[in-house]
Amino acid sequence: MRLSAVIQLLDEGPIVGELVGLPDPSAQFITVYNPRGRDGRPVAFLDSNVERVLFAWHRISFIQLLPDVDLDKAISFVRE
Repeated sequence: MRLSAVIQLLDEGPIVGELVGLPDPSAQFITVYNPRGRDGRPVAFLDSNVERVLFAWHRISFIQLLPDVDLDKAISFVRE
């Protein structure tokens, strides 16, 4: 199960992406899938076709885990 997260890097803007489970604090790196900016745009310092990236723990200030969104509640009215 992938978790949506906001990763705050040192001296950079926040990055939104998915994590496979909770990060392991004893690991050297964390893997972030589908990295993008908070506005959905590509991250300036990454190539546009990057699907996953490894960030070293010493470059991360903090990680925010986002709540899951229930699709039934997100789509409330559909006009036919």
